[in-house]
Amino acid sequence: MRFSAATTAGRFLPQRWALRMGPLLGRIDAVLFTADERGEASRMSVIAFSVRIVSAVIAFVSQVLMARWMGSFEYGIFVLVWVTMVIVGNLACLGFHTSVIRYIPEYRERGLMDELRGIVLASRLFVLIASTLIAGLGALGVWLAAPWIENYYVIPFILGVICLPMIAMSDLLSGLARANSWALFALSPTYLVRPVLILLFMALMLFVGYAPDARTAIFASIAATYATTLGQLVGVTQRMERQIPAGPIKVHFAQWFVVSLPIFLVESFFFLLTNADVLMVGAYMDPNDVAVYFATVKTLALVHFVYFAVKAGVAQRYAQFTHGDPQRLAAFARETVSWTFWPSLLMALLVLALGEPMLVLFGPEFTSGYPLLFLLVFGVVARAA
Repeated sequence: MRFSAATTAGRFLPQRWALRMGPLLGRIDAVLFTADERGEASRMSVIAFSVRIVSAVIAFVSQVLMARWMGSFEYGIFVLVWVTMVIVGNLACLGFHTSVIRYIPEYRERGLMDELRGIVLASRLFVLIASTLIAGLGALGVWLAAPWIENYYVIPFILGVICLPMIAMSDLLSGLARANSWALFALSPTYLVRPVLILLFMALMLFVGYAPDARTAIFASIAATYATTLGQLVGVTQRMERQIPAGPIKVHFAQWFVVSLPIFLVESFFFLLTNADVLMVGAYMDPNDVAVYFATVKTLALVHFVYFAVKAGVAQRYAQFTHGDPQRLAAFARETVSWTFWPSLLMALLVLALGEPMLVLFGPEFTSGYPLLFLLVFGVVARAA
């Protein structure tokens, strides 16, 4: 027997309340159990939204603890290195982590299993090779540019590039999972497992006597990134092997690369636009200022994850609707806008109300970032509209 929110309310709530809540509970049942594309997209958005709620709490608590353990200067160094690695790792996919979301549902729907096996294999090999080369070039570039870089950044950046191949591979695996509507496999490794492991490894290293500095935090991040990505690789691979029968492989790499390149250019611009602020602060200001700015941005997580949750749930459906009815696509687009704006506005007001008490948790010096919240919140809400 299947759970029903509407039926449960009718049994346990007063009749008047159950009648008033009927439409809302009916929509909840529709989201949970509808088998069409809209229901599947709604379920993935709900799961993504839930993961981001938990992720925001984990990220905030972990960053507060890291800032308390290291102090603002060392924390600022770690923040700049880690944000740079996440940005470059994402870009190292060269668009394949998004293009697979288009191709996998299309190949499955058209019965092109040879091509489906091909893109799953080729995308992983390409991203691993490309990200490893980029990591090597990055380490070489930091070493050659050492005379022009502040001394306290050189070793942390060289250590940081060790994470690059696994960050890129994790992004690709998340794309493969999203293409199959596996919301937990797509989101939980990056947004739940990895930050928890970074915190645990950092605490363990401090317990055994390592210094509370940026290098220790980066070592903890390397261990957490490799552990998370390898676990994600095993999980995603096993699920795909159960769904995709063994057989011949067809690789159309030139076609996939040509499609992925414009996606890479568009998404890299957007990704840099939303993350380059930390890089700019790091380029012109000292690590203490980087730490304060990053802590301020972290308080915006409650607003940001609304946009992300909806995007994660609907991306693969846009790919399917593109080849179908344009009116259906337009109606679906209007729905996603309403899913994004109103929750973002509500979360923005909550963040402004609680911003200063949240910042003081990082340390007394971090409250200087509170005035920035008003400008940052306005920008996030405007994007959601």
